[in-house]
Amino acid sequence: MNEQKIFLLSIKDFLTPKMLKYALLPFIISLIVMYILFFVIAGIGIEQLGSLDVQSSQTTIQDGIPHTETIEAKLEGSAIMKFFMSYAVTSWLATFFIYAIGGFLTIYASIFVAIIIIGFLTPLVLKELQKRHYMDIEMIGYSNPISAIFLALKWTATMVLLFVLLIPFYFIPLVNIVAINIPLYYFFHKMLTFDVSSNICTKEESKQISYFNANRLRVKTLLLYLFSLVPFAIFFGAIFFVIYLGHTYFLEVKKIREN
Repeated sequence: MNEQKIFLLSIKDFLTPKMLKYALLPFIISLIVMYILFFVIAGIGIEQLGSLDVQSSQTTIQDGIPHTETIEAKLEGSAIMKFFMSYAVTSWLATFFIYAIGGFLTIYASIFVAIIIIGFLTPLVLKELQKRHYMDIEMIGYSNPISAIFLALKWTATMVLLFVLLIPFYFIPLVNIVAINIPLYYFFHKMLTFDVSSNICTKEESKQISYFNANRLRVKTLLLYLFSLVPFAIFFGAIFFVIYLGHTYFLEVKKIREN
């Protein structure tokens, strides 16, 4: 089955009532989490603007002797916000940057949250796929809760480390767009392929598929990741991602076992 047929079949499966019902749960949970996170991040930004140190000095000469007086003041709370908001330009810029940064971080956090949530629904989605198309393929699986948690923590730590190591590249135009997405794509690829393969294959089959289809899988997960960067797409798209990769793994396992 070529990629076009797999993609169209995945869309057809996704639009079934049962799959749409599965898609609704991560959508609701992710939306609530992201709504709270967005205003928390924006609130932190406003809080950082909650104080401003103002310092000025004045030098006077008395009897030929210079005297310097330093005045220090601190604007806090609503005073600083009134200062910014008293001018149309500063008001617009402050609001724009606070909510732009909050929205930017929210999109990336939504991918992380959605991938975690979808891990709990992956077995149900794949069993439905098996029932619809692959009754001749046994879902063996090779994972357990302890190993899954360990790997998730390991990949999360690696993602955070990559974020830190790539900091110098964040200040280079255009390069920073790639650099900031590498850590999250790494986590996205690892979690998604693991969730699907660990429910269908044996460990050896998973290694074999990863070895002979490494580039193909990376292209697929990269396209899915880029799609997830569209605001709100990840909320509904997560189930589709599992369906699409599920078809890929079922077909590859079928080839292995037939041979």
